[in-house]
Amino acid sequence: MAHHKQHEKLERLKEAIKAHETLSESQKSEALKHVEEWYAEDKGFGTLAQALAARFGALEPILAELGLL
Repeated sequence: MAHHKQHEKLERLKEAIKAHETLSESQKSEALKHVEEWYAEDKGFGTLAQALAARFGALEPILAELGLL
């Protein structure tokens, strides 16, 4: 069941990135690339969330809302 919740959070995060209003298309693409790479490498959401927040500060509220920060 934990894997299902992680996958659900992953999908919500990806959709939030795609819909984000202040990130440019290249930033969205880069962020989505990082999400896929990190998820594939199973680095865990905590590390992923921290890295995304550090690189794309505009995503911090979304990450917090998802309970990842």
